[in-house]
Amino acid sequence: MSNNRFGCFSVVLVIVLGLSLLINLVLVAGKFTESVGDHISTGPRFDEAVVVPSKTNADQKIALISLRGVISGSQAGSVGQTMVDDLRIQCKQAGDDPKIKAVVLCIDSPGGEVTASDVIYNAVKNLRDNSKKPVVVYMGSMAASGGYYAACGGSWLIANETTFTGSIGVIMQSLNYQQLFGKVGLETLTFKSGKFKDMLSGSRTVTEDEKDYIQGMIMQTYSKFVGIVAKERNLPEDQLRAGLADGRVVSGKDALDGKLINQLGQIEDAYAKALEMANIKDATFVRYDAGFKLGKLFHMLGESEKAKIEIDLAKTLSPKMEAGRMYYLPSMYAQ
Repeated sequence: MSNNRFGCFSVVLVIVLGLSLLINLVLVAGKFTESVGDHISTGPRFDEAVVVPSKTNADQKIALISLRGVISGSQAGSVGQTMVDDLRIQCKQAGDDPKIKAVVLCIDSPGGEVTASDVIYNAVKNLRDNSKKPVVVYMGSMAASGGYYAACGGSWLIANETTFTGSIGVIMQSLNYQQLFGKVGLETLTFKSGKFKDMLSGSRTVTEDEKDYIQGMIMQTYSKFVGIVAKERNLPEDQLRAGLADGRVVSGKDALDGKLINQLGQIEDAYAKALEMANIKDATFVRYDAGFKLGKLFHMLGESEKAKIEIDLAKTLSPKMEAGRMYYLPSMYAQ
């Protein structure tokens, strides 16, 4: 009996070792391919999935790129390291592909981090200007603040009449817990090299110098936002500052009246406009898809010991702003 048990254990051990060896070989091969690919290809790429086939078997294509959710440089990407990298990769891929004649950028986002929004705006703008390919932006339920900032890189902006957009402004928040600490008998001891080093600390009252300094940073960032809108939409900057650029969210209809967008319509109107601006009558509409990446699967398996599934409804429904970070977000997202 003991011999049989030992024999079964040996078989199982051999199988486990064999699987382990196979997985490691695949991982090594993936790393090697990725390393070699860096030298022989243009970098990571998305797969293409046909959304609307060509009616005439036309060889030209129109790429559909999506920007959804809160814009953040810390949110993981599907192909790149972050969602921002994903957008940059898709814009570059569309710009480099001679068969892509135009791009439809679908935005459904309340905005997000200042720098991440600016990086995406520049990626869209470079696609439009450097590749000379029209970028038609279609706004879904919301393309506000950082979402509108990114949209300004497009050639033609379309929104639904009920779309929430605009919200041209900057916000930064901090939580003050000084009184709470006093009630429970806690005190923060801080040693710093300069008077601004612990700026926005929640353990004490913000000084007037700090308020002035932070407000100056906010207004500097705001000026860049307004300047980009004024330039891209061909609007007087002082008119914007005195009107729609006060942080308010506007409907698609009001955005059209204020010349923040070019047209009201549905996604089909964006498709038609892309064909028109590309000066073609027919094309295959393709969506960039991350597809199945074996390397990512094994990476996830390798991280499984540290991983946990966590659902935070508050964070899912309303993004939590981190203290000390500037955001392009509507006031409704302030916490």
